[in-house]
Amino acid sequence: MDTVTANRLRWGALAWVLTLQFFVVETIAEVRFGGSYSRIDHVISDLGAAGSPAAALMNASFVLQAALILAGTLLLRPALGGTAGRVAPVLLELAAAGVLLVGVFPSDGNAGLHATGAVLHLVGGGLGLIALAYALRPRSEALGTALALLGLVGTAMTVFFIAGVTDYLGEGGTERAAAYVIPIGLALAGVALWRLGGSPEAASRTATRRAERAQARAEQAERERARDEALEAATHRPANPRPEDDADDDPWAAPSRRRVD
Repeated sequence: MDTVTANRLRWGALAWVLTLQFFVVETIAEVRFGGSYSRIDHVISDLGAAGSPAAALMNASFVLQAALILAGTLLLRPALGGTAGRVAPVLLELAAAGVLLVGVFPSDGNAGLHATGAVLHLVGGGLGLIALAYALRPRSEALGTALALLGLVGTAMTVFFIAGVTDYLGEGGTERAAAYVIPIGLALAGVALWRLGGSPEAASRTATRRAERAQARAEQAERERARDEALEAATHRPANPRPEDDADDDPWAAPSRRRVD
């Protein structure tokens, strides 16, 4: 069974963080394309087509993206626990294969393979983030919630894009809403895993120790509260009880000691 070493976590997390390179390259390709390009009306693949001055750069970014997603997935796989931790890598590997096809086969080259790759990338990436959310939520509820929301948005936008429901965001805007969440989610997960460290079992042991320490503190606080209440009760107790209180209960006491009603 694979183990999670510090170096493995570091390099895997770095690979996922570096998927953000896509945004840098896309911006460069858009600038070189000229003012006629619109992120709302034009799809991302247009930047990798033959008519784009930065086509080679954009397609190289797609291929690099595939390598980064796959490398991070393989390195970080042991850090993912449960059934979701086994499903997430499979989906992310499909996403990596999809973006590889996108980069190797531009839209104006082999349109069929390009379209297949785009669908694999968007579907695998969106569902992969949802599975990743379930795998990581026991270790960080905030991270799990964020990844789930990103995955849901990406999956919904993918459905709209494939179905042609693009009137509101435009074709390019809808595709970007589906695609952008993937590197953002992977970068968040990479940074979080780097900081959390360790395998799910180690994380579980750490959480157990924290719970035990919290319970011990709570028990100590309860003991201190009970002690304080006892001290306060002793402080308000009468120092010299009245003799007649005892005399009433003594049938052999002299008449002079009995209380007169």
